[in-house]
Amino acid sequence: MVRRFAAWFSALDSRTEVPVQGLLPHRFHRPRPYIYSASEIERLIQTAARLSSPKGIKGLTYSTLFGLLGVTGMRLGEAISLDRDDVDLVDGTLTIRKTKFRKSRIIWVHPSTQTVLKDYAQVRDRVFRHPRTSAFFLTERGNRIAINMTEWTFTKVSRTIGLRASGKRRGRGPRLHDLRHQFAVRTLIDWYRTGLDVERELPKLATYLGHKHVNATYWYIEAVPELLQLATNRLQDSPGGKV
Repeated sequence: MVRRFAAWFSALDSRTEVPVQGLLPHRFHRPRPYIYSASEIERLIQTAARLSSPKGIKGLTYSTLFGLLGVTGMRLGEAISLDRDDVDLVDGTLTIRKTKFRKSRIIWVHPSTQTVLKDYAQVRDRVFRHPRTSAFFLTERGNRIAINMTEWTFTKVSRTIGLRASGKRRGRGPRLHDLRHQFAVRTLIDWYRTGLDVERELPKLATYLGHKHVNATYWYIEAVPELLQLATNRLQDSPGGKV
């Protein structure tokens, strides 16, 4: 930012010195993901379902949303941007339209997930017979839910079940985005344990998650010790494998 300002100001004052590129090297550090256990995700969903509201839709909306994030690895913005027409409750597909990197994709969901989405849609349509928005997930007032309110609700639920300590800021502790990490990591671990060729399967996961490059998916292997160990073991067991 200083360089850009200095370059602009140098047109007004020739004495301005523009710092050279790379003067202050910076390296982006990704936060280590929190990998939820199955019981933690179950408690998140069950506690969210008990959130009270006048029309009784709040708890159902957030419990369904949290569950969907856990079983699909979708980004939060992708899930709350879903419209009714994007959710095919017959074939069990979700259409993600031009989100991050302006990419669109189709996500197939398990029949059990399809059933939960159907149940939610039935209650939602009974509560809001004439909705003011085409959104699939609705607030108590019948609007599309917002990212900041969803994150705050997640923080509240996380504190209730002990995943976060009371009084800490929203950015501390397990994040809602970690449900996406959990999905990716569990998928990779299952592939390694069942003996699949992970290198060949990885582009499928990258496409399902909406990654621009498969390199972004490879990061999950190094981010989680168990995955890194499984990858190392696979390399050691391969013919001529070296570490």
